[in-house]
Amino acid sequence: MKTQHNIILLADAYKYSHHKLYYPGTTKVYSYLESRGGQFDSTVFFGLQYFLKQYLEGQVITQAKIEEAESVMEQVFGRKDVFDRSKFEYILNKHNGYLPVKIKAVSEGSIIPVNNVLMTIENTDPECFWLTNFLETLLMQVWYPSTAATLSHEIRKIVEYYFKETASERSENSIDFVLNDFGFRGVSSVESAGLGGAAHLLNFSGSDNIAGSILAKSYYKAKKIHGLSVPATEHSICTMLGEKGELEIFKHVLKTFPTGIVACVSDSYNIFKACSEYWGEDLKDLVLSREGTLVIRPDSGDPVFTLLKVFDILFSKFGYSINEKGYKVLPTQVRVLQGDGINIDSIRMIYAVLKVNGISAENLLLGMGGALLQKVDRDTQKFAFKCSYAELGDTKVNVQKHPIELDKHGTLIQSFKRSKAGRLKLVKANDGYKTIAENMMLEFQDQLETVFIDGELIKQFHFEDVKNNIVSAAHQEKELETQMVA
Repeated sequence: MKTQHNIILLADAYKYSHHKLYYPGTTKVYSYLESRGGQFDSTVFFGLQYFLKQYLEGQVITQAKIEEAESVMEQVFGRKDVFDRSKFEYILNKHNGYLPVKIKAVSEGSIIPVNNVLMTIENTDPECFWLTNFLETLLMQVWYPSTAATLSHEIRKIVEYYFKETASERSENSIDFVLNDFGFRGVSSVESAGLGGAAHLLNFSGSDNIAGSILAKSYYKAKKIHGLSVPATEHSICTMLGEKGELEIFKHVLKTFPTGIVACVSDSYNIFKACSEYWGEDLKDLVLSREGTLVIRPDSGDPVFTLLKVFDILFSKFGYSINEKGYKVLPTQVRVLQGDGINIDSIRMIYAVLKVNGISAENLLLGMGGALLQKVDRDTQKFAFKCSYAELGDTKVNVQKHPIELDKHGTLIQSFKRSKAGRLKLVKANDGYKTIAENMMLEFQDQLETVFIDGELIKQFHFEDVKNNIVSAAHQEKELETQMVA
């Protein structure tokens, strides 16, 4: 459900002076969004539709909002000559409160190499030239769902690699549930939980973050709930009878859910005793007789060393088979979930160590909280929003900055913050994506499509389509990498 916001107050304070600071005669400002580099070579684009529907669509300028904004901004600046209510009254009177801008963007779910344009925005009314970059503050926040989607996608690539290397082929359909979103409590807001949670669901289906599923349905018309979970304990449950009563709690958990998957945190006191004595001896027959899977969850200690010892104990107690790739697999009634200390680096390390020790990736599930949804920022993928073209009356100007900076040796070098110039388009050539001038390579279709114009959302993506776009893009990404290696 859309919440009412005052769009006039959703910008950096300094931007309210820009209508006066742009050079006299300016009639057009055209800007673009890109990822300038960062931790990953490509970026998954996702989340723009949410911001358009939540904040920009429809009549967003009203007289009441203008009154409110004027009162606030006069206090912000302590003077009356910065905020100009007539600029917003013009939009209200001339455009009925609908924002006169045009936004083009790549399809949501596209995987675009860094240093390429992802979105452009320009004013459609010459009087509203200042509006383009006024909206930067809000539109820049698409960095967050895009970065969360990118991180989740990169982890999926790691998981797929180790499943291909060590897991049985029949287990590959379980990859969707390997990485589970535990991040709701670790984010800064419910909105962040929704955006980051939905971004994760583009790559995996395991999630305890219900906000992600709700956002996907509300803003992307998802046909179903995509975030799926299982019954699971927490320490408040497993410590209810004290250390001496832990075995009784474990037995109660198994009897409460005699079928299906149930997860039980087992490190309240001694994870190794829990695995060797309680699960591996006292409850072994009950575990193996279940029509379902017990997921044992360590939740403290070094994840690599803890997992190696846990698997060693479980293999000795429950036995194992050797899959067709030569790696150990626990009985289907037992799996392990590591949800503590999980980030992309520890995931790489865990899977690499499991492989070295002959343990199949199919034995392990992962839970990721703050590192999935919160330990990212705008510089993870170095997102930037810059003006690249303007019109001053009849004069058309390609706008660009290309600063220099000092390297660690004191030598002047070109900064990575060099921006692009001119009206841009994104094309998909034989060797991949390229950002070029709008009037170049006319034989190639522009990958930027108009999604929003004059207050109206004219192209909408369904969540399932975004998921399919990622799958298709990932497949093409692999094909291109194979061709480049060949």
